Amino acid sequence: MADTVFTIDGLTVTFGEFCAVDDVSLKVRRGSITGLIGPNGAGKTTLFNAITGNLSPDRGTVTLNGKQVTGLPPDRLFAMGLGRTFQIPRPFARMSVLENVMLAPLAQIGERLTGPFLSARAVRAQEKEIRVRAMEVLEFMTLSPLADHPAGKISGGQMKLLELARVLMGDPEIILLDEPAAGVNPTLAGTLIERIEDLNQQGKTFVIIEHDMDFIMRHCDPIIALAQGKVVFEGTAVEAQSNPILLDAYLGARVDA
Repeated sequence: MADTVFTIDGLTVTFGEFCAVDDVSLKVRRGSITGLIGPNGAGKTTLFNAITGNLSPDRGTVTLNGKQVTGLPPDRLFAMGLGRTFQIPRPFARMSVLENVMLAPLAQIGERLTGPFLSARAVRAQEKEIRVRAMEVLEFMTLSPLADHPAGKISGGQMKLLELARVLMGDPEIILLDEPAAGVNPTLAGTLIERIEDLNQQGKTFVIIEHDMDFIMRHCDPIIALAQGKVVFEGTAVEAQSNPILLDAYLGARVDA
C-alpha cells in the first residue's frame, strides 16, 4: 500500500538561538522502510524526539493516520501504534531479558494501585498471557536463550535486539529506529536486518536513522537526507548515489545497491 501513514509539516525545534530542526516537512508511506541520513548534528535524533513526544516542537505538526498528534507524550503515541528505539539502549540492567520485555505492554492490571489486592486472579492471568507473548517475541528476535540473563550482562548488539523486542510487545504499526546497527557485530546486524525485513513484510512501517550507507542503500526506499536541520534530499538509493550534494558532503563515493 502506498498511502501515507504519517505526515510531518513544518516541524521546527530550537534550543535558544540554535535551530536543530528547521521547517521539516515529509510524508512516510505505509509499509515503507524509510532511511534517514545526514552528518552528525544534522538534527536526525532531534526530529525523532519531536515526532515521538520526547521534545515539544516550536512549530509544525505531526499527523498519524489522519490524526494530529503533535506533542502527545510517548506512551500515548505508543498506544496509538508509534514505537521507537534509542541510539543508546537503556534496559533495566538488573532485571532479566524476559522481565524487560514483559514490562513493555501498557495499562497492565498489576500496575494499578488496587490491582494486586482486588484483581489478583486477573493479574495472574494477564501476566501469564504477557509472558507467553514475550517469549514469542524473544524467540523471533533470537534472544530466547538469554531470557533469564540479566539485561545488563548481554552484549551491546543483543541490547539493540532487546530494544526492538520491547517495542514489538506493543504491536506498533510504525517503528522508528535510531542507529540500530551502530556498534553491532556483523552477525547480529544481519539478524536485525532480517527481522526488520520480516516485520516489513508483515506490514510494519519503518523510519531508520543509520550511518551505515550499505545498510541504507540496500534496504531503504525512500532515503531522506538532513543537513543543518533541513531536508536536502529525498529519493531512491539510485538517485541518492548520483546526487552531487550527497556525494560531495556525505556519501563520498558510490555504494552499490
